[in-house]
Amino acid sequence: MPRFSIIVPAYQVQSYLGACLDSVLEQSYRDFELIGVDDRSPDGCGEILDGYAARDERVRVLHLPENVGLGRARNAGIEAAGGEYLIFLDGDDTFTEGSLRAIADRLDATGEPEVLVYDYARTYWDGRAVRSRDGAAGAFRTGQDRADVFTAAEREDVLNLLMVVWNKAYRRDFVERNAFRFPAGYYEDTPWTYPVMLTAATIATLDRVVVHYRQRRQGGNILATVSRRHFDIFAQYDLVFDYVQERPELHRWLPLLHARMVDHLRTVGNHPDRVPAEARREFHERAAEAESRHRPEGAPARTVAGDWRHGPLGRLARTAGRTVNEVGPKAGRAVAQGLLTTYQAAQRRLPLDRQLALFSSHGYRPPACNPAAIQAKLRELAPGIKAVWVVDPEYREDVPEGLAVVSPGSREYREAASRATWSVSNVPFDDSAPKRQGMVYLQTHCGTPVKRMGTDLRDYPAAGSSLRFNEMLRRVDDWDYSLSANHYSSQVWERVYPSDYRTLEYGYPRNDVYATAGAAEVLAAREELGVKPGQTVLLYAPTTREYRASYRPGLDPAGLVRALGPDHVLLYRAHFLSEHEPVEAPGVIDVTAYPSVERLALAADALITDYSSLMVDYANLDRPIILFADDREVYRQTRGTYLDLFSGRPGQTPGATAGTEQELTELLRSGEWRSGANDELRGAFRERFCAFDDGRAAERVVRTVFLGEATPLPVVPLAERTTAPRPEEL
Repeated sequence: MPRFSIIVPAYQVQSYLGACLDSVLEQSYRDFELIGVDDRSPDGCGEILDGYAARDERVRVLHLPENVGLGRARNAGIEAAGGEYLIFLDGDDTFTEGSLRAIADRLDATGEPEVLVYDYARTYWDGRAVRSRDGAAGAFRTGQDRADVFTAAEREDVLNLLMVVWNKAYRRDFVERNAFRFPAGYYEDTPWTYPVMLTAATIATLDRVVVHYRQRRQGGNILATVSRRHFDIFAQYDLVFDYVQERPELHRWLPLLHARMVDHLRTVGNHPDRVPAEARREFHERAAEAESRHRPEGAPARTVAGDWRHGPLGRLARTAGRTVNEVGPKAGRAVAQGLLTTYQAAQRRLPLDRQLALFSSHGYRPPACNPAAIQAKLRELAPGIKAVWVVDPEYREDVPEGLAVVSPGSREYREAASRATWSVSNVPFDDSAPKRQGMVYLQTHCGTPVKRMGTDLRDYPAAGSSLRFNEMLRRVDDWDYSLSANHYSSQVWERVYPSDYRTLEYGYPRNDVYATAGAAEVLAAREELGVKPGQTVLLYAPTTREYRASYRPGLDPAGLVRALGPDHVLLYRAHFLSEHEPVEAPGVIDVTAYPSVERLALAADALITDYSSLMVDYANLDRPIILFADDREVYRQTRGTYLDLFSGRPGQTPGATAGTEQELTELLRSGEWRSGANDELRGAFRERFCAFDDGRAAERVVRTVFLGEATPLPVVPLAERTTAPRPEEL
């Protein structure tokens, strides 16, 4: 029998679940079982739990056949538990280091109490951890006039601590003896916590922050969602009062419970983000009825009437207050940047145009990447929707014929940005066109996050110095959809761009061509570049370096081709954010300005890159990938990567690696880059990152975002796909 059964229910927390599980499994105290409960989560939670179970025998996973909600998912964990104590941890929260040892020691010191209560700290996206006010005030301390072990009657202030399930450890025989279980619905902690705390004959406290309680910026708390499900609170308090009424020895608690219920109902009913506005009157009527029905004999009536300050008028008043107190300075800055023109203001008063979509890519460069692939599919499936591209004037001549184009900041741009129902981009639009209600924003991203991104760059000043994080997050709050190529990307995006958008795990539209192209497309790409039959084409595409103002790759393209011989061609593609001097040398083709990196990939026999996400896209072709970087330690310190690229580990490294130009040259000349071992690495890499890139990603996006279809097209399994043929096979 393990000391602890730690129950972790999981539903749509894939971005945080790994950190949660790690915080448990990396504890120094190891006498526990971890029971992960997949509550039929539609994201990758089930797979994540299974992965941990495969690696650690202490982990067991329950996959529920249907979504039952947090309370009943915890019940499933209780039924499977075999530990002496039950501990609950939500899938987006974490334990602090050394917590389980501290809990075990405190249980030993206090004689195995039925309940141990410990403290928590709220953690925020910016890294702050703020201990609870009760803990900071010393509420968990014992000694002097506070006994180590007590009942709620002996120390009533323990009921003032946060009444949730996850800040306590429960002796399992006590739970089973009293048949404690969670009900379905919202506020399920209420009919668990009050009966438990009032019934326990022995309670102890631990003066320590055990749980880091994650505070999501947007969308993480279901109790902050406007819904009629908040009416569940009435049934939950009915359960509490039924439990107490059936036990005369607990009747003394009825006045306190009544007061707590009234305060709780008032809070929920008055909260602007809980009860729908049209149901608020009904809620308050139900609250008044519950107050009267559960009022102890002789107790004074308590009001649960609504407070106008928390309704729509209240929001208006608070907004007005913010306008006076906060918006003024921002408006001043906005004036300095230039106000919207009268024309744009007039356009914003007109209805949105449901036949208009705004597109951009790479900061108003020519159409490319995922937005371009989506726009092409949109033209096929919904030709009535007009696509307008925002392109900087210096790139206008590079725009393919037939596309509608506007310049950023122009009158035409302001009109399109004010009226378009849909906006699609792989980077943010600028602030000259604030989002209107009813607009739909799709963020496609520029690639799978290999290097650190978003809020993670706070710890890397060299890379993140140009970012204004609050401004960045304000723009993220405009997203309605975030496109993801794989489960891994979803977890990173949701964590580093925390907000309330919907993740679309559909694959990357720009990669569709790798599954649809045939021999003709591959040959045409090579012929267009002037490649001769039989030549080996290497695509060299390094990413940018923020730590150097003018980065030059530590590779001499001309020298490499000379060493390899005339049967090799090197396609050199500098990153679009890097300063670039054209390379002119025999056997080297500078393709930095080439419009389609996907077409270059089709032409290449192998990819040479460093930390670029292109490695993930290229893996779809199942052709060799070589990693070359001579600045690994500097890059690790200044930008960092999520993947251990040069470790040689499956799922982390896509193929052969080199740290110097000499190593790279020897690797290519020896043929080792085509070895079976590197094929196996690439296979594992492809399996991890290319699960959804089956050639229909763009269609999934268009059908979901633009056509409103609820069920995405099924994904063709990796083993059943066809891939563009390798040049050597032609």
